[in-house]
Parts: sequence; structure tokens; C-alpha cells
Amino acid sequence: MKNTSHYGVLIMNLGTPDAPKTPDVRRYLREFLSDARVVDLNPLIWKPILNLVILALRPPKVAKIYQQVWMEEGSPLLVFSQRLRDKLQAELSEKTGHNVPVALAMTYGNPSVESAAQKLRDQGVKNILVLPMYPQFSATTTAAAYDRLMRALKNCPHWPSLQLLHDYADHPMYIKALANSVRAQWDKQGERRHLVLSYHGIPKRYVTNGDPYARRCETTSRLVAEELELGDHEWTHVYQSRFGREEWLKPYADVTLRALPSMGVKKINVISPAFSIDCIETLEEVTLELGDEFKHNGGVAFDYIPALNDSADQIALYVDLIEQNTKQWK
Repeated sequence: MKNTSHYGVLIMNLGTPDAPKTPDVRRYLREFLSDARVVDLNPLIWKPILNLVILALRPPKVAKIYQQVWMEEGSPLLVFSQRLRDKLQAELSEKTGHNVPVALAMTYGNPSVESAAQKLRDQGVKNILVLPMYPQFSATTTAAAYDRLMRALKNCPHWPSLQLLHDYADHPMYIKALANSVRAQWDKQGERRHLVLSYHGIPKRYVTNGDPYARRCETTSRLVAEELELGDHEWTHVYQSRFGREEWLKPYADVTLRALPSMGVKKINVISPAFSIDCIETLEEVTLELGDEFKHNGGVAFDYIPALNDSADQIALYVDLIEQNTKQWK
């Protein structure tokens, strides 16, 4: 195998605290919630609320949640992302006959964009494909990742050539991968169930102002339903994780799941297509909180379908995305 490749890959995800402890969570939340892409309120209004209220009250609660899902190797988001990075690099190198460097960075927290970029630079990479691990584009996630990357490169005297991936909400391999994971769950449990596709919400105002996120999520849900040959009554599209008093994208996951049993839907599977990697929002909010909401209101069976994580389907999808977006460097 040759020692060098014509390009390197930078995969980016949201971020996670370094440890499931209150100071680490507070540090992470401060960085995350200080980003104007995430919360676009006037800083004169938002910063006192953030520093005096949210960062005083939420970190201990969030730290306890992280403790429930923390793995021996670390945060699930980081652990699964690292496993994906390693498998992806091995697969790319095997297919191309080159050593294709793949680096992992988080928009907030560690590993930082600077450290990931330095790893690529140390390997002589001059062309970088940047692949945010967000299937559906949003200014709150994908654009925020690119903002962070550009800040990291601000003081770099010699920029690499960059190829920026937009999203892959309707990529055929992504749709098939999601459908495969649903079928695998149905086989495991021995029955088909009503499918709930739950996406992380954002304020409705963001979409009204032009963010394409809702449209991209709706596209993913429709294509997955078509791939699984589901009728309109066999699947439901919802948004989870709303915060504050402002109206967010609807239908709300918690409200919908409370109502489903009264509508005769008492057995469901939930999948969260917006999350490429399992994290606190899927392992705790969906699996525990939404599961309890459903069962406490008459639901009989609730099972979460894991994110694609470092599965073979996810690796194959990312390899295809990388191959299609690096042809100019071959």
C-alpha cells in the first residue's frame, strides 16, 4: 500500500463533555449554548440567562443523565464516532490502495477542530473533504460546524483545499441503511410495528427564516416509508428535544406519543434519523423519557432502533459519499 493519499477526510459531530461530571458538563454547555447559530437571541438578553440561570441549574441534572449512558471508554457519541473513524479509514485505505487519513473533530469540546486539522497536516494532507455527520442540513448544526472550521483556519498561513459536504438526507444508501435497521428490529422482535421517526427539533422561527432542516427531515421520513412500503397510517413523523417557551417544529414527540395509544397505536418502534451516532438525546431522551411517556399513557410495547453508528451500512454510505466528493483529487 502506498504511504500517501491525494486527500484526507475530516468528519465532524456536535460534541460531548469530557466526563459525566458537573464542571465538564458546564464547560461544554457554555461553549455550545454561546454559539449564535444555536441560540440567536440578543447577547445582552441571552448571556445573563445563560450564565446566571441555565449554567447554574442545568449542569448537575445533565451530568446525572450522562452518568446513566456513559460507556467504559467514554461518552457514547465519542466512542461510536471514534469506532466509525477507525473503520472508515481502514475501508478507504483498503479500497484506494492509499493510506487515507481520517480525523474526527467536534464542533464543541474535544477532539477539537484544531487538533484534528493538525493530525491531517502532520500527515501531509493538502486536500480535505469535510463531512459533517448530520444527515439533514441545518444552520444550527452543519453551518455551525463550518463556522468552527473557518475559525480554526483563520490563523493558518496556508489553507488546504476544502470540499464541504452539504448533507445526505435523500442519499439512496442512507435511506436503505435506515430501512435495513428497521427491518432488523422487526425481525428481532418478531413483528412489524407502527414506526415513529423522531428528529431533533429547532425553533419554528429558524425554518420560517429559511433553514431547510424541516424539509430535509420530511424528505428522509417519506423516503424511508416508501422503502419500507408503509401506508400513511403506519408511520409518524415527530420532533423531539424542544427547549424554552418558543414554538418549535411540530408535531412534538412527547405530545404525539402520549396520544398514540388512545388512537389505537399501542406498539411502536422509534428511530431517530437525524442522529448518525447514538448520544444522550437517543439513549436517554428517546429510550427512557419518550418510552415512559408512551407506556404511562397506555402504550404496550416500545423499542428504540439504534442509530447507524459504526455499522457496515454506515461505513459503506460514508465511503460512497467520500468517493463521490473527492474525484477532483484523484
